[in-house]
Amino acid sequence: MTKETKLKLVAACAAGMEALVGREIRNLGIECQVENGKVLFEGTIVDIARTNVWLRTADRIKIILGEFPATTFDGLFEGVKALAWEEFLPLDAEFPVAGKSIKSKLFSTPDVQSITKKAIVNKLREVYHRPASVPLAETGSKFPIEVALRNDIATLTIDTTGSSLFKRGYRTEKGGAPLKENMAAALMMLTNWYPDKPLVDFTCGSGTIPIEAALIARNIAPGLKRNFQFEEWGWFDKNVLAEVKAAARSEIKQDLTLDILATDIDHRLIEIAKENARLAGVAEDIEFKQMRLQDFHTEKEYGVLVSNPPYGERLGDFSAVKPLYREMGEVLIPLETWSKYILTSDLMFEEHFGAKATKKRKLYNGALRVDYYQYWGKRKPREQKIEKGTEV
Repeated sequence: MTKETKLKLVAACAAGMEALVGREIRNLGIECQVENGKVLFEGTIVDIARTNVWLRTADRIKIILGEFPATTFDGLFEGVKALAWEEFLPLDAEFPVAGKSIKSKLFSTPDVQSITKKAIVNKLREVYHRPASVPLAETGSKFPIEVALRNDIATLTIDTTGSSLFKRGYRTEKGGAPLKENMAAALMMLTNWYPDKPLVDFTCGSGTIPIEAALIARNIAPGLKRNFQFEEWGWFDKNVLAEVKAAARSEIKQDLTLDILATDIDHRLIEIAKENARLAGVAEDIEFKQMRLQDFHTEKEYGVLVSNPPYGERLGDFSAVKPLYREMGEVLIPLETWSKYILTSDLMFEEHFGAKATKKRKLYNGALRVDYYQYWGKRKPREQKIEKGTEV
């Protein structure tokens, strides 16, 4: 596999995140196609490394080995066996097979996985001239394979990422209902915040939203401090990842002053958040403070408030959150020049909060459908320039 070899790739992501992932991939200079739950693109091993290191909102990057119709187990077997597994899997490869089936005749996932595994084993035995009486060792590097059936089309992929991309490596401790890092990054990317504006998260928990905001502001690649599955593969040039990470480090914005305040009523969470920020390398960018929402006040203008407050399905108590939403409205609605962004699954949130959102966006926090309520603040008046006594 050379640096020039083009591969079919897919960035898997949560529902509602596809447009953000597509934008991130295009920002890397890669053309892509956005579909439900995924973004398709072509790239080299360099692009595999770049997307794994840089994508903030995706879950994982996979190599697409092939797609074909499969309505019978014989058809599935032959289709899988026909793929060029020998180009990716060495003789001693460990290759667990995961599977899923949606709206397809072959609906038994265990059988689909078993047939796929058998077909790959047969192919490798033929290629590497191994007798059927001798099992493959599978003692080498791991190549996680997925067979996904949708509408009778089978798609075979190899996962290059390993642990999901939301695992940045900085969050060692979590709160009671933690927000995934890629979801937190998405929430920030859906706001009108820029690094020159004040930012406040008054339900910061373990600090994920303000930390992701600081990483975005400083242009710190989210995958800089973690490892990836492809690093184990013998055919993947080890220098590629080192070069991609070195280039990413050179793009970090060092000369930047941020105004980020993160508060929570629980002092234990504040200590956890501080440690997570330190591990992420942005401890100096965020002021953490134990504080009740009711005590928040500011003289600053044109800031942004982002909150992932507790909600019923997350913590199992619907009655407790309604007073919190009312308090949020009482404190935040008077801040007319501030934009507010609040994530919750409560369909009655606007009624409890006391104001109708400018816009709301449907997202998924894991399997839970949530809405991102957006309240846009008054825009800053354009400064009038006076030149030679004439207003321009």
